[in-house]
Amino acid sequence: MSNNVLPAGSPWSAFSGPNLGYVLEQYDLFLQSPEEVEPELVQLFQAYGGPVFADGQQPVATAAVAGTGDYKKVLAAVKLAESIREYGHLAADLYPLKNRQLDTSRIEESVFNLTAADLQAIPASVFFANVPAGVTNGKEAIDYLKSVYTDKVGVEVAHLQNAEERAWIEAQIEGGAFKASLTPEEKKAVLERLTRIENFEKFIHKTFVGQKRFSGEGLDTQIILLDEIIKASESNGVKNVRIGMAHRGRLNVLTHVLKKPYDMMFSDFAHVSNELFLPEDGRLQITKGWTGDVKYHMGASYTHDSGLNVKLAYNPSHLEVGNPLVIGSVRAAQDDTSKPGVAKHDPSSAMGIILHGDAAFAGQGIVTEGFNFSQTAGFKTGGTVQIIANNMIGFTTELHDSRSSNYSSDPAKGYDIPVIHVNADSPETVAAVGRFVAAYRDKFKKDIVIDLIGYRRYGHNETDDPTVTNPETYKLVAKHEPIRALYGAQLAEAGILSADEVKALDTSIYAEMQAAYDHVKAMAEKDEHTSIEMPEELKVEFPEIDTKVDAERLAKVNEDLLVFGDGFEPQNKLGKILAKRRDAFAEGKIDWGHAETLAYATITQDGTPVRFTGQDAQRGTFSQRHLVLHDKNNGAEFTPLHHVEGANASFTVYNSPLTEAGVVGFEYGYNLENENVLSVWEAQFGDFANMAQVMFDNFISSARSKWGQKSGFVLLLPHGYEGQGPEHSSSRMERFLQLSAENNWFVANCSNAGNYYHLLRRQAALLGTEGVRPLVVVSPKSLLRHPLAAATAEQLATGRFQEVIEQPGLGKNAEAVEKVVLGTGKVMIDLAERVKDGEGFDHLHIVRVEQIYPFPAQQVKDIIARFPNVKEIVWVQEEPKNQGSWTYVLETLYEIAEGKKVRYVGRPAMSSTSEGDGDSHKAAQAKLVNEALEK
Repeated sequence: MSNNVLPAGSPWSAFSGPNLGYVLEQYDLFLQSPEEVEPELVQLFQAYGGPVFADGQQPVATAAVAGTGDYKKVLAAVKLAESIREYGHLAADLYPLKNRQLDTSRIEESVFNLTAADLQAIPASVFFANVPAGVTNGKEAIDYLKSVYTDKVGVEVAHLQNAEERAWIEAQIEGGAFKASLTPEEKKAVLERLTRIENFEKFIHKTFVGQKRFSGEGLDTQIILLDEIIKASESNGVKNVRIGMAHRGRLNVLTHVLKKPYDMMFSDFAHVSNELFLPEDGRLQITKGWTGDVKYHMGASYTHDSGLNVKLAYNPSHLEVGNPLVIGSVRAAQDDTSKPGVAKHDPSSAMGIILHGDAAFAGQGIVTEGFNFSQTAGFKTGGTVQIIANNMIGFTTELHDSRSSNYSSDPAKGYDIPVIHVNADSPETVAAVGRFVAAYRDKFKKDIVIDLIGYRRYGHNETDDPTVTNPETYKLVAKHEPIRALYGAQLAEAGILSADEVKALDTSIYAEMQAAYDHVKAMAEKDEHTSIEMPEELKVEFPEIDTKVDAERLAKVNEDLLVFGDGFEPQNKLGKILAKRRDAFAEGKIDWGHAETLAYATITQDGTPVRFTGQDAQRGTFSQRHLVLHDKNNGAEFTPLHHVEGANASFTVYNSPLTEAGVVGFEYGYNLENENVLSVWEAQFGDFANMAQVMFDNFISSARSKWGQKSGFVLLLPHGYEGQGPEHSSSRMERFLQLSAENNWFVANCSNAGNYYHLLRRQAALLGTEGVRPLVVVSPKSLLRHPLAAATAEQLATGRFQEVIEQPGLGKNAEAVEKVVLGTGKVMIDLAERVKDGEGFDHLHIVRVEQIYPFPAQQVKDIIARFPNVKEIVWVQEEPKNQGSWTYVLETLYEIAEGKKVRYVGRPAMSSTSEGDGDSHKAAQAKLVNEALEK
């Protein structure tokens, strides 16, 4: 068989003489009045254009058409061939249980009014640019196409917009890419692999009865698929592979792809410390937290002899939510952040593989959020390999209840992604698909979907009886031999191994696993069962970090940021605004966006890369940032932070797609992969974080304690009550405070640009240390340009992050102070506007809590202790009583108060986050400010 086969460029090579003249006339008519042309010709003109003369030569005449005038037979034959290419997957042998009816209605000769004689009269060259060996006429061509498009693989590529891409894929298929034969030794290796895969599951099932493992049986060949993709990609120069998957089949992937030894895996079931069995060569690496997690959520990293590193990401039970983390980690592995300017992206250096369940792939929107990243500048990775581990059921739910599409893979087609369906009971075909996928990704740098179709041998978990809800399916499963047995019988029939040799292999591998478990039992006596504790560095609530910057250096940075490239002209109004930053720096009026830019500049000078994304992050939702400028004449971009003298690391800022869960997950994954990058995500408005709550719950707040994963990820959540309605007021900070424990992150609500500057620099300095943790910043809107929130150059140069700030002008007469008002964020500036220099407010002292978690209890207590006559402590907030910080700080305030009255001032409890009307907001705001300040 020839491997140099291309689909025909057009059918016109079969025409000459009167027939060619007729087609040319019809094409001219098509260009003028397509409605007057026969529908069959219209379709062909739309697909192929008019007759083409290659290299100045006329199309070759054929006996089948020349002089007969029956061009319709040729057109019908070409349409039949194209229909096989497009719809052959519907008739393909894809289902191991044979439990879906195949559809051949679109690929029968009779549907196109063709007979065998009609096809035999047409030359094979009509169907192929390079005719496969042994194919001599149209009948043999059609039979050949059916043989490759309706076998164990079904291909969907008709939706692809790039004709070259379609042609390449079809050429591979028609050239025999999925029919490559293995040598006897390769077949034996596949059988051994399948035997290990099956026996691993079988051993656990028999030895640890009733323990959940979420077996991958019925889709055993997903390991074969992963093996081939990784091996072929390694040959293509990939240095890092990042894998994401939910729980089903994960233990087998950990064991046979990540090389976690059998005894180490069995120790997890036997409740013996698995560190006793960790290989000493250092290639396998795992991390652990102090609270831990179930074994089928865990990940690992393994480094091959060649240096190829393969990681399986840790993942909670929420199926697909780990996908964007994997894609983000791949991007981080591809980015070189060591040089100034934008991070240099090399998509060939790393690759992502994500395994999905079929019900989840169709049902969960986070999947398509990942697809949407694939061609965007800031989030593309040169193609993610998407594998659907398709067991044809979702927990207990049948297909007709779990999706509205024919295939679970159908959502991918909307993103111009090819789909390859393959029968999981055909290991050699699965292996060939793996090699094909690696070649496609290497060539086109795009996502591709493999729909690996099998079944689920047991219930949702091993204690579940699936016959209760799916009796018909499980009658078929009970009768169906596992793939190891089927393939072993196939090799025995072919004489490659005897039946006794197949059985002996099965017995010896099972015995190997029994020996590994015996080792676990023997080592159990040496297990001291020591518990993992939180790192000492993480127990520090308020790390002391020097964030000062020499004043002269800071002044030079400020000047560098105001120098544009030759010929670059910013928009007039913006140019004037930016020019004022020169005076603002000198006059001590540095606003929020200005201070933030200075922070990023000095952080990159210190050698820490910065990656910043979010909806409208470059300009800033409130036009406060302007990190990327646009030439008013031609739209050319200019990033001032790329031109700061002395920068020693990259600065990258991207406007993100309009999604929250996917982008937050991506950026968090990026930070996990490269823990030395200051990764920042900004919500357009703080409450947009609602859409990413699953990421905060399952990963960012808890990954350190569950899995031992360190992160310094930064979240910016615009927040503040300015009468803009419920959704544009609150960032729902109460949700972050509810998740606050074990020093798992910082939650800050700054009221001063200088304090925010030092907060960012502190966070950057913590990266890569044991004390690092994420940072949640409840960031402002109206304070972005508020004079009372501005910073001075001296504050930036000599200050530090202050967990609490006392209101200037108050508390001078300590004996007179009877009330201490505590609060956080924008409302404290509302109070500051009223008290001004403090005259008339001797009874009062105001303390801004800039870091809410960990709460600076001792610092607040020490401040209160300075005022001997304090009668009450007031917590003031803009948010309703059942929201904001009040519920979180209440217990601490009672401890600090030591018997003094503790009182809440703010909006009453509300089901909404704020009023929806501007006038109502003003009235409510004025009321709480007055109440907070009154005697």
